[in-house]
Amino acid sequence: MRWTVLDSPIGEFSVATDDDSVRGTRFGRVAGAADEPGDGFSRRAVAELRAYFAGELTEFSLPVAAPRGSDFERAVWREMTRIPYGGMLTYGEVARRVGDPGAARAVGVACNRNPVPVIVPCHRIVGAGAKLVGFGGGLDRKRFLLELEARVDFERSLLGSG
Repeated sequence: MRWTVLDSPIGEFSVATDDDSVRGTRFGRVAGAADEPGDGFSRRAVAELRAYFAGELTEFSLPVAAPRGSDFERAVWREMTRIPYGGMLTYGEVARRVGDPGAARAVGVACNRNPVPVIVPCHRIVGAGAKLVGFGGGLDRKRFLLELEARVDFERSLLGSG
């Protein structure tokens, strides 16, 4: 596994890759992370992340290694990947979709334990009434990511390409 750090509009962002998948992402610099991607898959991962942060990519094609977590957490993470670019769901809506309507708080815990933020878009899960609550990267980063996606989605709709 190799960590690479890239500059992004939300600060340094680190991505861990192996030969054919993303293993994790972190806000900030991970100790020992390289400033330049190596050959192969890490280059692809960094390129897709840069394109996403530039508003040029709306859907990642990167395979993600099967993350460790409880059955419930993995169900929440799968549901996150189904939220379309520019979209949002509440914690309660995600809880209902994974079959446990009373588990909104547990959805929040699963979001916090998401090993691949941004690529697995936990930032698209918000509180009731679209209130910005809870985000491991901080609410400023969550706001930025949601605003980036909303702006790009709006611009694409104006151009008739979305």
